Amino acid sequence: MSNAKVLPLLEADQAVAPCCPPLTERPMSADEAEAAAKMFKALGDPVRLRLFSAVASHEGGEACVCDISDVGVSQPTVSHHLKKLKEAGLLSSERRGTWVYYRVEPAVLAAMGALLSGTTRR
Repeated sequence: MSNAKVLPLLEADQAVAPCCPPLTERPMSADEAEAAAKMFKALGDPVRLRLFSAVASHEGGEACVCDISDVGVSQPTVSHHLKKLKEAGLLSSERRGTWVYYRVEPAVLAAMGALLSGTTRR
């Protein structure tokens, strides 16, 4: 019996709810700024940014920790950085046997892009 979760897929024309309005739309509220800062703070570390990029660009949209751990730091440090990315809501994970697989949350890239570009998908 498998305990694998099936994640819903976003359709190409499905609206994505960003954490915050585009920067050009209106000033952010304190809560919106807190949410955006948490995301960008997590990506402010070069190792985390490399891990996030490795997962986002990996074939199939998910990566086993064994495939992305070669970022110049020890395995415990990789685990720490992946945990921080998960806490910021940028990654989700699933354990399969002895390995953990990571994927970028479906709306994250679109939401980050919309926040910075000043565009929203409707």
